[in-house]
Amino acid sequence: MLPPPTEIERRILDYMESYLRRHTYQPSVREIGARFGIKSTKTVSEHLKALAAKGYLERDPSRSRGARIVGLDLNAETLSVPCYTRIPHRRDVREKESAQSYAIDRRLAGRAGSFFVRVSASEAGALGYEDGDLLLVQPLLAHEIRDGDVLAVHLADGAGFYRYDGSADVLHSGAADAPAIPVVRLEELAVAGRVTAFLRRVGEGPGPETSGDASPGRRWRRGSRRVADAREGRGRRDRQHR
Repeated sequence: MLPPPTEIERRILDYMESYLRRHTYQPSVREIGARFGIKSTKTVSEHLKALAAKGYLERDPSRSRGARIVGLDLNAETLSVPCYTRIPHRRDVREKESAQSYAIDRRLAGRAGSFFVRVSASEAGALGYEDGDLLLVQPLLAHEIRDGDVLAVHLADGAGFYRYDGSADVLHSGAADAPAIPVVRLEELAVAGRVTAFLRRVGEGPGPETSGDASPGRRWRRGSRRVADAREGRGRRDRQHR
């Protein structure tokens, strides 16, 4: 997965996308600086350089508007989201590990760097998920974690899905009968992201082994909550979505 951007980097990305949609060309370094009260163009360039190093931008430093947001297609209503059989680590190379991708509405795709993980009941059944469910994981920062969030977390003994219990500061594993894990500091957790939605196939359709984008004939079951709630989803049995 892509390393998560810092708060200011994420805001710059959002501004660049909204600016591009309005004007059809990218803002200049000076315009980005003016938007965020950054007087030094060198500082803005350093933020853009960091975003490029993390894989969010492609840059031509010789041009004032020479940055391109990777994966952004202004003409498409859908976004291709990579899917994995396990939670990827930041140091992993996404292209080598992703066997397939799914095209979903960009409004559900969430932030740049989001990805799907296909789970089994043995690893996520205690959180309400079933064999073959696709969990949409969206990157987040430690201060954005909320009580009840289902998180994709890397621990010493491997990665897994856990529900964060803020009242007791513990992580409840998706694996049945697994003990709760105390959380000393959220900032010290290696969190890959938060589950914001899941997809569940019903009826006949392509199996998990099928690679490529989802077939138009694929049918998915919605939960009883509004789709908008999926953006704040917590993985409970009564929530979910696309």
